[in-house]
Order: sequence, then structure tokens, then C-alpha cells
Amino acid sequence: MLDILAEPFFRRALLAGLAIALVAGPVGCFIVWRRMAYFGETLAHSGLFGVGLGLLLGFSLTLGAVATAVAVALLLMLLKRQRALATDTLLGILSHTSLALGLITVGLVTGAAGDHMDLLFGDILTVNTRDVWIVWAGGAAVLAVLAFLWRDLIAMSVHEELAQAEGVRVQRVELGFILLIALMTAISMKIVGLLLITALLIIPAAAARRVARKPETMAVTAGAIAAMAVVMGLMASATLNATSGPAIVLSAGLLFVLTLAFPQTN
Repeated sequence: MLDILAEPFFRRALLAGLAIALVAGPVGCFIVWRRMAYFGETLAHSGLFGVGLGLLLGFSLTLGAVATAVAVALLLMLLKRQRALATDTLLGILSHTSLALGLITVGLVTGAAGDHMDLLFGDILTVNTRDVWIVWAGGAAVLAVLAFLWRDLIAMSVHEELAQAEGVRVQRVELGFILLIALMTAISMKIVGLLLITALLIIPAAAARRVARKPETMAVTAGAIAAMAVVMGLMASATLNATSGPAIVLSAGLLFVLTLAFPQTN
């Protein structure tokens, strides 16, 4: 066990995982507050289509994931205006369509979608030093933009129409938050995978909501819980030979269950 902890690949995995956790916690709080869990899942699924396009056209997989996530988010914003279908129906259509397109596109390029299962479920133990730097730089950028949008997002989470009446540019702030989720999805792709990133965004935030009273406290607590989940998941992966991405998410789920012993604070 101690031998594994001393390995450079394990330390790189830990550093990358902690970077994702510290960002996923605060971003996930707004996803929980604004009831956008299904929206986050839709963006994650669309990221797989972007990966397929990147493989097919020969450009960056991360850039492809971000581009398709943003495109799907903009498409959703346009479709919401027609009001013929409920938002959750539109999300269901976009989510499963983009996931199917992604699986087909990756399969066409590689011959089998299973060749890139690590993109779906992550393989944090394979990250290199360059990946660590990219994750930390991307995470810092996300946190900086989130801090800039913090007050407006809080106002929109409390009452969107009232926030707009008070001068908050709702559509612009919403688009900015969508871009944050898209970037989070892209930089997390290799860590926990496209299908599991939504869980890492939602579960720690949901756990923090049970034990924190103020928004700032909840954001910090969610980041701490996500970081604990990363450490626990990697330890489980090392000792039980479990797949790292699912082990991290399962650890987050266990921590949420533990918070059920505490009384609801808000």
C-alpha cells in the first residue's frame, strides 16, 4: 500500500483529482441550487460527441468536448423560447441524441466505441504531468470566472425574475455559467469520465447542503467533500484494484449517506 502511495503516477492522480474536486464543489452548488442536474448530464453526454468529432477530424479532444457542449447549451436556450416542450423533455432529447451520436462517431473512427471507454468512465491513474498542469490551470480559470459571477448567480438562484428586474443580465450570466460547466466537463474528461462528472458535481454539493447554512460555506464544504471523495476513491482503487473514476463517485455517494445522520440545516 505504501509503495503505491510513493509512486509518481499516484501522486499525479491525486493532484489532478484534487484540482477537479476543488472546482466541482462550488460549481456543483449552483447546479443543485438552480435544479440543473439534468442539464449538467446533457452537457457531459454532448462532450462525447465532441470527442468523436475530434477523433474524426483530427483536432483536440478537449476542444471538441467544449465546442459541442457549448453548441448544445446554445441550442437548448433557443429551443426553450418556443415553449412547446418542457425543459426536461428537451434535455432528455438532447442528452440521449448527443450520447448516441458520440458513441457512433467514436465507433466509426476506432472501430469500436469500447476502445475509448476511459473517456466515459475516466482513468485518473494515467494522467501525466502536462495533464496535471492543464487541470490546475483550467480549474483556476473556472474559479476566477465563478467568483466574478458569484453575486449575480446567487441572485438568479434565489429569484431569477427579481434579479433581472434589479439589473442582472440574466442571459449573459447564464451563458457564462454554461461555459463554466462545459469547461469543467472537458478538463474532467480524463479524470472521472464524461458519464461520471455530473455525479461529482452534484453529490458533494447535495451533501454540503445538508450541513452548511450560508452559500459560501456550502461551496467550501462541497469542495472539501469532493476532495475527500477523490482521496477515498484513489485509496480504494489502489487497495481493491477498482476502477478509479467510479470509485471516486461511489466514495462521494458514501459521504452523502453519512451526512444523512445530520439534521437538515436549510
